[in-house]
Amino acid sequence: MTDRLFLKQPPRFLFFTGKGGVGKTSISCATAIQLTDEGKKVLLVSTDPASNVGQVFGVSIGNQITPISAVLGLSALEIDPQVAAQTYRDRIVGPVRGLLPEAVVNSIEEQLSGACTTEIAAFDEFTELLTDSTLTAAYDHIVFDTAPTGHTIRLLQLPGAWTGFLEAGKGDASCLGPLAGLEKQRSQYKEAVAALADPKRSRLILVARPQAATLREVARTHQELNSIGLSEQYLIVNGILPATEAAQDPLAAAINQREQQALAEIPEVLKKLPLDQIELKAFNLVGLSALRQLLSKTTNSYPVSTVQIDDLKLPNLTILIDEIATEGHGLVMLMGKGGVGKTTLAAAIAVALAKRGLPVHLTTSDPAANLTETLSGQLDNLSVSRINPQAETERYRQQVLESKGVLLDTQGRALLEEDLRSPCTEEIAVFQAFSRIILEAGQKFVIMDTAPTGHTLLLLDATGAYHREVSRQAGTAEHYLTPMMQLQDPKQTKVLLVTLAETTPVLEAANLQADLRRAGIEPWAWVINNCIAVTPVQSSLLKQRAANELPEINAVAKHATRFAVIPLLQEEPIGLERLLALADAH
Repeated sequence: MTDRLFLKQPPRFLFFTGKGGVGKTSISCATAIQLTDEGKKVLLVSTDPASNVGQVFGVSIGNQITPISAVLGLSALEIDPQVAAQTYRDRIVGPVRGLLPEAVVNSIEEQLSGACTTEIAAFDEFTELLTDSTLTAAYDHIVFDTAPTGHTIRLLQLPGAWTGFLEAGKGDASCLGPLAGLEKQRSQYKEAVAALADPKRSRLILVARPQAATLREVARTHQELNSIGLSEQYLIVNGILPATEAAQDPLAAAINQREQQALAEIPEVLKKLPLDQIELKAFNLVGLSALRQLLSKTTNSYPVSTVQIDDLKLPNLTILIDEIATEGHGLVMLMGKGGVGKTTLAAAIAVALAKRGLPVHLTTSDPAANLTETLSGQLDNLSVSRINPQAETERYRQQVLESKGVLLDTQGRALLEEDLRSPCTEEIAVFQAFSRIILEAGQKFVIMDTAPTGHTLLLLDATGAYHREVSRQAGTAEHYLTPMMQLQDPKQTKVLLVTLAETTPVLEAANLQADLRRAGIEPWAWVINNCIAVTPVQSSLLKQRAANELPEINAVAKHATRFAVIPLLQEEPIGLERLLALADAH
């Protein structure tokens, strides 16, 4: 019997949620094994697009319930969101293909190509698992690797009356379109959301790393889920460096101090949640033996790596910055999942360009970013701004209500207001502010620290919609330039994908690269942040972690046209001097 708080008297449904790379898959797999060891029958379900549940257990799973032969009582299912989304699109588009003009069919497909469709389609797939169907009646517990987001749940809570309203052309652009193809009855979705909100049936476990920025992000997730009725929440802080390692190594000592400070200053809203801390492991969490050790509170001994990594030489950030600087101006966008260090790297690039005497505007659309704190000073040639999502959303709502809203009756206006409360309204509003700023890139450098990946893709979908509308209105005779055309032009825009040298972040960055290419945007470079493999270390645990990074660095080298590697540093890169040093660090 475990003494982990999140496994005390567990309800039937356990949902693990958190950003990419925090360890959700490993913890959910370890939890499933723990429950089966206690004699329970368990179904492990992954809805993570970068799922490696099959790899963890060494079996092929896929989109069907598959018994895990090595673990009595355990079965697993991987819902592939991309496959679910394609099936979903085919179901909607198939009946009208050949009946409607090709341009109309293409427009429908484009509306269904965004991140909202993927989220909704995946939720459509596992709704049955939440509503006590015969499919899952044999299982005592269902463990979900990746919970539905607050974004998805808010969409499903919108009233059903908007469907005809939007079809009549009275609504405004939003991500409600993907909901049109849901084959389940709304009552079943209501039941599924009710199951999520019932503490007797469901428990949400927030997974984080021991980092101040990651914990702030988890605090926002907690509040978002709590505000829509999902109050049964627990917190796991994963990957804490054991204090015993700090005595051996200056880098390990610095990491330990940073992590303990982050835990001491944990956001107030998280302090009331039951908290479990899991130590960082030296080994890859693959196979039953490794997974059984993950939730253990006993201290492990770590083998010293036999891989020689001290002389590893890889390109640093300065090489990329030098190439960027030759253009004299342009848009540089940093993209990637939350917690990989986009804000810091955006600031480092901006400071390095400004030091070269080039005019730079550093901006962010990420609500988690604190550029002022990161810069901790002022510099000639550098201006800083932040797009405020809440303010931009309110401005956009008022703009729509004052234009389309004035022509509607009371019921129509109420539905329009409901539509404007949908999660994608914020993305469209942020896009409008974003498109104003990128116009500056014709005269100076605009360095943009974007919001996490899902938000960025929605923003780009909005960009694409704007591009098509301008194209339609302009025809072929007039010259025009849309933001999408600027993003697609490698001479004007350079997209840098930021990742860590870990399996899930690299997989997610590769998925983002594929999505960007679908939009006609070719990523210019990759940046691997906080890399141990290029850092001299004495700690046996860190040496083994460094060796584990090498396959991921090789994977990035295959994915990327060009890339740079940033070492994990003893001192956090805060302030102008440290940001400048970061670019040259190796």
